[in-house]
Amino acid sequence: MTKNIVFLDSSTVGNVPNIHRFRDFGELKIYDNTLPDQLFERTRDADIIITNKVMIDREIMNHAKKLKLICIAATGMNNVDLEYARKNKIPVINVENYSTYSVTQSTFSMLLYLLNHARYYDEYVKSGSYAKSPIFTHHGRTFYELKGKVYGIIGLGNIGKSVAKLAEAFGCRIIYYSTSGKNIDPQYRRVELDKLLTISDIISIHAPLNEKTRDLISYKELIRMKSHAILINVGRGGIVNEKDLAKALDGGIIFGAGIDVLSNEPIDENNPLLDIKNKEKIYITPHVAWASLEARTLLIEKVYENIKSFIGEKHNYTS
Repeated sequence: MTKNIVFLDSSTVGNVPNIHRFRDFGELKIYDNTLPDQLFERTRDADIIITNKVMIDREIMNHAKKLKLICIAATGMNNVDLEYARKNKIPVINVENYSTYSVTQSTFSMLLYLLNHARYYDEYVKSGSYAKSPIFTHHGRTFYELKGKVYGIIGLGNIGKSVAKLAEAFGCRIIYYSTSGKNIDPQYRRVELDKLLTISDIISIHAPLNEKTRDLISYKELIRMKSHAILINVGRGGIVNEKDLAKALDGGIIFGAGIDVLSNEPIDENNPLLDIKNKEKIYITPHVAWASLEARTLLIEKVYENIKSFIGEKHNYTS
């Protein structure tokens, strides 16, 4: 039987080569984005809803009388009323482990951009200053090697472990803090958060946002860090208190920060991180660390496989 499949916010995954594969299962409607007042109409006849960030609440599920499956094109599932879906026997399937290499690469892109003063040296040459130099080199900003540095990881899941391996390749010593308290990896030294903050030269965050991690890094944590420390957050916005981070950067409490995730996305115009006095101390990207073309393509492939498995299990599936 033909299934009606609707992808509500395809712009969140961009122009990937395999997005039209869902037509294998039936009629496909793809929308760049879907506003709340468009949801009822677009989901009314849907058998399968694909969403990344569009909210699917009980009203939408109750209105979509044919709905048999919700596919989340992401790992996080907080945009769906899971309890209501469970009560009404509507499966909700997410995707995991599609962006490990992309986030790992982006973590080090941020770190090296800050550590090596990439912005300063690039602008030094492009401004014409280097062309006027009497010598072949320039030492306007001191940078340091990663070799021998202590690299602290908050959240040692798949991404955290991938980051640890790459940090080891640079010669770093790895320590980690488990936000759940359950993660034990004998390959690396597990420490409590205060210890990680005080001895790490670099800290990167690869944890989910929950009641244990919200505002995990606020001013009282930041002042525990080394003055030359670099903080990277590619986990979730809300883990780092942005007002406190801005205060710490302007006050010279830490050396710099790379931020890919924010408490509100897109970023608020009045976010204090936009008003840092020394712009070189912070590098902000628009929640893109996960989004290499390979990662986005794999994400869609995994959604496709989720639908294929669901249909295969439902031998009496009818639209």
